Amino acid sequence: MVKKILTSEDSDLFRQTIGKVRPVNNDKILLTTEHKPKPYPKETRLPLACLLTLSTEHDLDKVGIEDSLSYIAPGLQTSVLKKIRKGFFGLDAEIDLHGLTSNAAKQQLLQFLYNCTYSGCRCVHIVHGKGYRSAEQQPVLKNNLNLWLRQHQDVLAFCSAPQKDGGTGAVFVLLRLTNKYGDHDNID
Repeated sequence: MVKKILTSEDSDLFRQTIGKVRPVNNDKILLTTEHKPKPYPKETRLPLACLLTLSTEHDLDKVGIEDSLSYIAPGLQTSVLKKIRKGFFGLDAEIDLHGLTSNAAKQQLLQFLYNCTYSGCRCVHIVHGKGYRSAEQQPVLKNNLNLWLRQHQDVLAFCSAPQKDGGTGAVFVLLRLTNKYGDHDNID
């Protein structure tokens, strides 16, 4: 590189442009609390009941004690159910609802699914029981869960668990990934 030689006119012009300069004696910056950043609003949470679609298009038959459950959202391949049953996605969380009333179970389920989707859980295990103590051998929680999971906006698929994980008294649920992770549903 060639060193540029400044003329006295250029040097004077530079000094006039820069103005008065003083040397820095200390390189430490004192933090002042005068200009704090403005706080940003907390994320508003929707009521948990808003996570369920209110569609009545799910005209479901009642399931019995030993009937298995399965559902897959429109647009997903049926091989996803096989992958869920075989543990391809792994289980990230588990909840046991049997023994609860219908309303208590619904609140627990909605809170659980909200926390799971917010935390980035992909596949969860829900134990609902078979309903042996239900009236007329019609399991209440199992039938309600079948409807609630179909209505939930973050549920992509679910199926009854293998025998070692609860059989027809439990389900594996595949959840949608949240925006936190890019909202991609790669299920390959």
